[in-house]
Amino acid sequence: MIRILIFLLVVFLLGLGFAWLADRPGDMVVTLDGYQYRVTLMVAAVGVVTVVAAVMIAWWLVKSIWNSPYIISRYFRVRRRDRGYQALSTGMIAAGAGDAALARKKNKEAAKLIRSDQEPLIQLLDAQASLLEGDHDGARQKFEAMLDDPETRLLGLRGLYLEAERLGDGAAARHYAGRAIDLAPQLGWAADSTLEEKTARGDWDGAIKIIDAQKSTRQLDRDAANRKRAVLLTAKAQAVFDTDFASAKTAALEANRLQPHFVPAAVVAAKALFRGDDTRKGARILEAAWKANPHPDIADLYVHARHGDAVNDRLARARKLQSIKQNHAESSLAVARAALDAADYGLARKEAQSAIRMQPREGAWLLLADIEEADTGDIGTVRQILGKAVRAPRDPAWVADGVESESWAPVSPVTGHLDAFEWRIPVERLGQVIEDEPEPVAKPVLAAPVAVVIEPPVEVTLPEPVAEPVAKVAPVLPEPANDRKPVEPPAKPVVVDAADAPAADRPSEKPEGVAVVIAPPLPDDPGVDPDAPAKAPRRFGLF
Repeated sequence: MIRILIFLLVVFLLGLGFAWLADRPGDMVVTLDGYQYRVTLMVAAVGVVTVVAAVMIAWWLVKSIWNSPYIISRYFRVRRRDRGYQALSTGMIAAGAGDAALARKKNKEAAKLIRSDQEPLIQLLDAQASLLEGDHDGARQKFEAMLDDPETRLLGLRGLYLEAERLGDGAAARHYAGRAIDLAPQLGWAADSTLEEKTARGDWDGAIKIIDAQKSTRQLDRDAANRKRAVLLTAKAQAVFDTDFASAKTAALEANRLQPHFVPAAVVAAKALFRGDDTRKGARILEAAWKANPHPDIADLYVHARHGDAVNDRLARARKLQSIKQNHAESSLAVARAALDAADYGLARKEAQSAIRMQPREGAWLLLADIEEADTGDIGTVRQILGKAVRAPRDPAWVADGVESESWAPVSPVTGHLDAFEWRIPVERLGQVIEDEPEPVAKPVLAAPVAVVIEPPVEVTLPEPVAEPVAKVAPVLPEPANDRKPVEPPAKPVVVDAADAPAADRPSEKPEGVAVVIAPPLPDDPGVDPDAPAKAPRRFGLF
């Protein structure tokens, strides 16, 4: 668009110039070799412009002819480069999709069209194709070759780091990450790996330098950097508290300045101040942390700030903490513990029960059991309270990656991540204990009745048992006998209960002429008696 405007402006200026010459007639006389040439000014101007244009066109033609070999070669070179970059792009896409064959094919095609020293991506595609083919040794050799080129050195270190991680060689991985962090402190993967290695060795100053480098390169925002720096300073203060008290105090105070509500930093800073007889400043630090995050470590350190205090003085300090954070379970538990030490069992019981109403957890019930045992010594009541403590939810603890710890630690023992511990209820048991369900009572299984049928040449009448019959059996008629006495009419068939019939009444031999049915034992609920009189149907009513 700008070129078009410039062209129009030039044409307008030329037209304006010719119009100005046309309005001012004149002649131009040229004398050459005794000849005099006279032309008008307009014709002379047109002639000059024509000559200039002809010279420019001639120069362009000569220049084009002179540079034509270079132009032609550049055209084919650009075309070849475009084909190479197209093959490289296709190969990178194939490597990302996991197509090893296509990635290798396009890598060879790109290597033919583009020199590898001119395009480092060819080396990367070659290494990725080797990884997809399973040739990890070849890929490592290619990554090592990248270390010689400053442009691909970080890429080679990254590849060697990933290969060391895959093989489980932590020392080699940390070595490559350390070299990378020296070249580029802004690399997140190198900073994280080096940070984990330094925290595992206890090199807190080196870890703090890495955090500062990440903050300066804007890899971490201000809040995240201050949090990690406070964690590292707290860990340093805890590590050198007994050996280098001055450095520990400085680190603890700086950590508390960066994160005033961070409980471990507040605790170690207050300990350092209490050791230096600066009780008032240490108490202010604990009060500020308690107001934000009530924690039993803060309460214990605050109550026992001065070792020579009487139990009533400690109870007064506990009440002061309660006034700072009212209606909180930790405040009530702190007062209850101090009251138990002061033998004020009424106040201790009241505060423990108040804590149970707010958070019915295991520690509150155990404290109530201690109070009851110290006050009354009633073993039955103590056992009852302990039973409730077993079924109550657990107390919060320092937990990181499923591991519970009695004290705070700067790194996770499982993953090695920094600032992994949290003060929360352990995940092993978040709810109450489920009582054991009573074992189900086995339902009675009725045995199938055993029927013994005997061919009836003679009918034998057995004495009737006491139990009522549960089945009806059709009488068996005897066959007519010629030489025998006439038999009496068949007696009523007998149903013998296998459970109730006495052993003496059970026939030891096969009786002749009768069908004997041994009924199973009756269940617990025999059901409806079939001989009972039917009740009159009730009329429908609203109530």
